[in-house]
Amino acid sequence: MSAATPELAPGTQVVLRAAAGPIPAGATGRVTGLGSDGRYQVRLVDDREVVCERNQLALRTAYQSEQIAVAAVDGATLVREHTVYAAIVGSRAFGLDTESSDTDTRGVYVAPTEAFWSFAKPPTHVEGPADEWFSWEVERFCELALKANPNMLEVLHSPLVVRQTPIGTELVELRDAFLSQLAYQTYSGYVLSQFKKLEADFRRDGRPKWKHAMHLIRLLLAARTLLHEGQLTIDAGPHRDRLLALRAGELPWDEVERWRLSLHADLEQALTTTSLPEVPDVARVNAWLYTVRARNLEDRR
Repeated sequence: MSAATPELAPGTQVVLRAAAGPIPAGATGRVTGLGSDGRYQVRLVDDREVVCERNQLALRTAYQSEQIAVAAVDGATLVREHTVYAAIVGSRAFGLDTESSDTDTRGVYVAPTEAFWSFAKPPTHVEGPADEWFSWEVERFCELALKANPNMLEVLHSPLVVRQTPIGTELVELRDAFLSQLAYQTYSGYVLSQFKKLEADFRRDGRPKWKHAMHLIRLLLAARTLLHEGQLTIDAGPHRDRLLALRAGELPWDEVERWRLSLHADLEQALTTTSLPEVPDVARVNAWLYTVRARNLEDRR
């Protein structure tokens, strides 16, 4: 059996997908056993028995969900027609790109307001149209950015903008509302958990994933600037050469670990003097999102 069609245990409630002789499609019963030929014995509610292939049976709850399913909103269409902001992130935005670097694009789309009134809600994120393109629906994007998710904050602060509508401009102008002391927990917590994995790689293989280690150190550098200056700077600037040496595996692991611990200490100290608010301006972001939904609906009338 494949992962899509798991075996059915005795007692499982099932529905016939198609008629089986005089028994109509939609008849309900319970599995009583699995024959040596791979077919299931099913006892129906009227006590009749029938033998079926696995693909002739559906779980009762799944079958009912299938019958009332509404066509999902097409994610590709949302990205193509409703993207309000997109920017290049990754090494090219950080000033750490080489000739082989990918061009990673991240975007934000605004799903039509009336799409949320359907049983099938718009997707919260969409991969594509290209392999290196990923987008979020504006509500999900704001939710993550308010939690100081580095990926979202870096999208809003990227110098390499590839698309920006008037709504996108409003989102960028709102970016300071997302900044808060929550960045300390988000950035340092993520880096700490990831370094634990890199340490395991180092113990097992004698070397970690150097590129990943470089980006983790870069995150701590960005977080330090954010806490000290109240602004997010994603360009690696004066640290470029040392970071690229780290990426190339030219720094001893002990030196990398000392660098990390020093930056963690810097973050902790910066937290005591930072000008950032304790929490982001949720009310401001929420009010803006409300107007986006309202204007989107009005524009489509």
